[in-house]
Amino acid sequence: MNVLILNGSPRRDGNTTMALNEMLRLFSTEGIDTTVFQVGNKEIRGCIACNRCAELGRCVFNDGVNEIAEQFEKADGLVVATPVYYASANGTLISLLDRLFYSTSFDKTMKVGACIVVARRGGCSAAFDQLNKYFLISDMPVAASRYWNSVHGMNKGEAEFDAEGLLTVRELTRNMAFLMRSIALGKEKFGLPQKETPQYTNFIKV
Repeated sequence: MNVLILNGSPRRDGNTTMALNEMLRLFSTEGIDTTVFQVGNKEIRGCIACNRCAELGRCVFNDGVNEIAEQFEKADGLVVATPVYYASANGTLISLLDRLFYSTSFDKTMKVGACIVVARRGGCSAAFDQLNKYFLISDMPVAASRYWNSVHGMNKGEAEFDAEGLLTVRELTRNMAFLMRSIALGKEKFGLPQKETPQYTNFIKV
């Protein structure tokens, strides 16, 4: 099994990385492969709604999103981690996720999603909710833990002292591994859930 991990922090060895290292260690123990992309320090532009992806089968901009899309298609799970700015995720990460989810047409059903948010103090719940929406609109089950997946720390290395936050990440990792394996067994025995033809109901009719 393979999990794709997107680190939305612009700081390569900051507190977000420290939280993810806890996860990487446990995934390794569980025998699950991981692929990590440090995206928070990249130049990734936002979606311009050109819809060229419908023609090309990929995003029109080649700034790393298409490379990540290839890994996403092969992955059994996706983890998104971010520092919290103004009660929301890193803007570069959001630009990437908007384009990644919109430009990819492959079926994401039953790929397991999880997110981790890291803050000095507040805004974690809002950012956590923001990231989970990408999974929940894509038929992706969201892995749970004993608490919302938030880790606290301001200066580099302070996340090490958030014992409850790191425990939450470890439980999230174990639960995600269990869920991915359970889904794999379910797909083998029962297949994926039946899909209906999409029905789009606009709020405004002209």
